[in-house]
Amino acid sequence: MSKIPTTVITGFLGSGKTTLVRHMLANAKGKRIALIINEFGDIGVDRDILAGCGDETCREEDMIELANGCICCTVADDFVPTMKALLEREDRPDHIVIETSGLALPQPLIRAFNWPEIKAHVTIDGVVTVVDASALAEGRFASNEAAVDAQRQADDMLDHETPLGELFEDQLVAADLVIVNKADLVGVEDLGRIENRVRAELRPGTGVVRAENGQVDVVALLGLGIGSEDDLEGRESHHELEHGDGTHEHDDFDSFSMRIEKIAGKDALLKTIEDTIRTHDVLRLKGFAAVDGAPARLAIQAVGPRVTAYFDRPWKDGEARETALVVIGESPLDRAAITASLERAAA
Repeated sequence: MSKIPTTVITGFLGSGKTTLVRHMLANAKGKRIALIINEFGDIGVDRDILAGCGDETCREEDMIELANGCICCTVADDFVPTMKALLEREDRPDHIVIETSGLALPQPLIRAFNWPEIKAHVTIDGVVTVVDASALAEGRFASNEAAVDAQRQADDMLDHETPLGELFEDQLVAADLVIVNKADLVGVEDLGRIENRVRAELRPGTGVVRAENGQVDVVALLGLGIGSEDDLEGRESHHELEHGDGTHEHDDFDSFSMRIEKIAGKDALLKTIEDTIRTHDVLRLKGFAAVDGAPARLAIQAVGPRVTAYFDRPWKDGEARETALVVIGESPLDRAAITASLERAAA
């Protein structure tokens, strides 16, 4: 029996991983794809977004959520048992896609594919890292501080440059393919500089492609045939290079979830989110909102000061209509102050 190819999709907060996965599922061309989602926080936001895509390939039983923490920290306790259960199915998938948390290091996950009970049945088709061209052009999540101009230095996000920069580099060095997403939001000259900076961190032979809204030909994503678990040289993380082991901690990051029963209006909510992000140490906010009088659920994604929202699907019969948000930032977050600020949207 041939090994099941697996695509690992990694990338920084808000880079567009979920959008890429939705595009992949919508263009699977008959492949049975199993999707493993590693949500950071205890509300399954990304899983719900994908479940709302309405495509035949988005079957409920084919989507598995690992919500007990960053996948690279729970390999033995969470990821390996999940993979074993998936492989025991009678209708085994044609392909497996793993969407990691934005805070995940790919390296421990790649090594997990060498566990005997997994290696015999599964291989890594390729590690795909998604980067946000628009964010990089604005000096966010970049490792080269010398390239940040005075305007970018005034950005509140630059306080997080050092720890986030290392994580960004670790995700790049692990990649077999890098997708420079949101390329349409960046000028030609800036895009060229971004790609040069990205390539400087990559291993030789790593591919780089541009994308808008995660629209990449599925042929370029599935069927790479890399076998990344057997090609570990040069993929080491900063921590591994400094300490010689595969352990790491996320002490620099904090996250929490909150629920609000009722939101008076969409515009007021989005303005409150923008104000909260600017006032507090928030890197990412995402979730769903129940807007008073709206028959559909409002999906919300915020990275830095950029907030996007759209009604993704109607509320289901019997479904609790409430607002559920996940907040991610550098530790420690002032949870009480952030919660109080966001709850103003219900006033």
